[in-house]
Amino acid sequence: MVNWTQMHDCYGDVDRVPALLEQVELKDDAEAWKELGYRLVLEHDLVFPASFAALPRLMCLASRSARARGLAGTILRRAAGHHGCDDLLGDCADEIPGFRELLDRYLQSRPVDYLPAFLDSLAAMEEYHWSAALGDFTDDFYHLECPHCAVEVTIAIGDHGRYSAIRDWNLGDVDRRDLWPAPSEALFGTGRWMYETAVRDGREALADGIAYLFGKAECPRCASVFDIADEYTSANRPVLR
Repeated sequence: MVNWTQMHDCYGDVDRVPALLEQVELKDDAEAWKELGYRLVLEHDLVFPASFAALPRLMCLASRSARARGLAGTILRRAAGHHGCDDLLGDCADEIPGFRELLDRYLQSRPVDYLPAFLDSLAAMEEYHWSAALGDFTDDFYHLECPHCAVEVTIAIGDHGRYSAIRDWNLGDVDRRDLWPAPSEALFGTGRWMYETAVRDGREALADGIAYLFGKAECPRCASVFDIADEYTSANRPVLR
C-alpha cells in the first residue's frame, strides 16, 4: 500500500496525484490526464516519488488507455536517473512483465508512434541506455572513446552516412571510415531483440540502423577495430542500485 503522504509530485503536493489517478480510473478524462502528466514528469525529464508510486496503477490502466501506456513508458524510461526512488521502482516488478507484453502487441500493430513504444519496451527490459539514446537513424550520432588509444570517435548512422570519424568543430567530421554492420545471424541478446522486432514490424530503416549500431567501427586515429554497441554500453549503461 502506497503511503501517499510521502509521495510528492513536481509541485511538492502529496494529495493531487492519487486524486487524479482515481479520476482517470473512473473516466478517461483528458484534462485530468494532462494535469497528471505534468505533475509526474517535469521538463528536463525530471521524475518524482509520486511518478513511481503511480506506475503500477498506470501499467494496469495501459491495456485500455493509450494515455496511461504512454505516461507509464515515459516514467519508466527515466528510471535509471538520480531520483532516489529505487525502492518504489522495485514495487513495480510484478506489473512490468505484463506491460512489456502489452507494448509488444502494440508494436505489432505498427502504430504511428512506433519508436516511442519501442523505446518504452527497451526501458521495460532495463536497457535504459538504449531507450535514452536510440533515434530513428535519420540523424543519429554516438560519441565513444576508442578502447585502444582513448581518442573520442564520432559514430554516425543515418541519411548523412554510416561512418566513424574525428569531429573537428571547424571542419566537421574528418577522416571518415565506413562502418561494418553486424550480420543478422551474429546478433544476440538485446541487439537481436531490437533487430528482429524491427524486421517483424516492417521497420526496415530502424532494423538497418540497428545492424550498424551493433556492428564494428575503425578508429580513425589508431586504425583499431571495435564493437560499437559494446563500447557504448560500457560507457553509458547505468549501474542499477
